[in-house]
Amino acid sequence: MTASKLPTILIVEDDIENQKFLKIFLKKCFEVEVCDNAEDCCAILNTQPIDIILMDISLKGTKDGLQLTKELKSHPEFGSLPIIGLSAHAFQKDKDNAYNAGIDFFMTKPVDAKVLLETLLSSLAECNKRTK
Repeated sequence: MTASKLPTILIVEDDIENQKFLKIFLKKCFEVEVCDNAEDCCAILNTQPIDIILMDISLKGTKDGLQLTKELKSHPEFGSLPIIGLSAHAFQKDKDNAYNAGIDFFMTKPVDAKVLLETLLSSLAECNKRTK
């Protein structure tokens, strides 16, 4: 991430309405990439630099968001990327499962837009401190 360029966020979300909302809301502060499954997520990560991931925990398809997060966190190139998890499930066991998978921060849907933005920016700042 350069000082003159907005950070790039990858939104991994399979609900079209959530994709639209997140993309419109976040494009003010981020370059936004969107996909709806694990395979496309990996393809994007392998072709362009991403600074942070916003991950739907309940992805449909071959892998859910937790399985994908575990894979990314164990990958040498992507393991340090901050991943913010979103879920409609708010029980403690859901949060525990997310953190055990490697999610850096867990948020429940519907998400408060201001809190989401603050969380994303603080996660990026923390990641930048660790990599310097």
